[in-house]
Amino acid sequence: MKTIRTTNFLKSLALLTLLFSATATFAQEEEEAKPKFTISGSIDAYYRANLNSANSGENYSVPGSSFANLPGFALGMANVIAGYEGEKVGFVADLVFGPRGTDAIFASPMYSNTGDIINQLYAYWNVSDNVTLTFGNFNTFLGYEVISPVANFNYSTSYLFSYGPFSHTGLKADFDLGNEWSAMLAVMNPTDLTEFNPNGKYAYGAQLGYSGQYLNFLADDGSFEVDFTGGFDVSEDFFLGINAAYFDGAEGIGSFAGAAIYPQLATSENFTIGLRGEYFTETDFFGAIGASDADGDASVFAVTLTGSATIGDLILKPELRLDSASEDSFLDADGEPLGSLSSFVLAAVYSF
Repeated sequence: MKTIRTTNFLKSLALLTLLFSATATFAQEEEEAKPKFTISGSIDAYYRANLNSANSGENYSVPGSSFANLPGFALGMANVIAGYEGEKVGFVADLVFGPRGTDAIFASPMYSNTGDIINQLYAYWNVSDNVTLTFGNFNTFLGYEVISPVANFNYSTSYLFSYGPFSHTGLKADFDLGNEWSAMLAVMNPTDLTEFNPNGKYAYGAQLGYSGQYLNFLADDGSFEVDFTGGFDVSEDFFLGINAAYFDGAEGIGSFAGAAIYPQLATSENFTIGLRGEYFTETDFFGAIGASDADGDASVFAVTLTGSATIGDLILKPELRLDSASEDSFLDADGEPLGSLSSFVLAAVYSF
């Protein structure tokens, strides 16, 4: 009898252990499947000085590109991104505060008093493993560089980035085509008009991607832009990024074209040095370079050398930049025209 009772006890104990194990596994799976809320973002600040021009006053000159153009010690922005990620649906609310954010959302507010702090605001639906729909305000799919300084290697930005679109509001569909191929189609408000549609016209976007290389197209009320963005790991320590674009504006807007390369070499675990070499040309007084000859053409060649030192979540970026234009687009300290501008930037970027 004692043996039978012991056997029954062991069977009961084994069954109870199995039930607890199954319950714990189910609970763990439920916990893993539960949607999660995240907070991330960055802050950045910098020091900027011209090396061959004035650093204040009416003769103060800057490159014809966006961001990092204020003299002396200056603020970038505080970026706070709230996200909610479920198995099928989620949202992103990306808020920006400070000069860089104001420059990025230059066409807002159109209606609300707080439109100039919304960098992105969209919801998404993973319709299947291969199709995602995004509805709302999202940063552009064109170009190599982005608004956030965390995702850019160089702290100052290129002409191609500055005069391509920044943001769109609309509906886009992303497709995973398999074998490293992807595609995207979008219908959107006019470019950079993010709060609402003021004129009833729409822009249309498309993208074809393969293994990290992207061909982008944007059509917007008679204007269109074709853009290639990509990059290659040449070796374990050496990366080469590439961006090229052509924009043909509607009548009276003008056009531009350009190309940039981004070679970057990791010299240690915590330091990388990189170069951006860019050629940019405009026609019909587009206005990017700040001057145009009698034929309406102007060009600039810009070289930016940047170091990136990582200390935990902090990145320090010393940067030397030389902009050489086809015309006298800058001023020296005495107000005399200059064809080139050299400058230095030291930036601090903290991400969380």
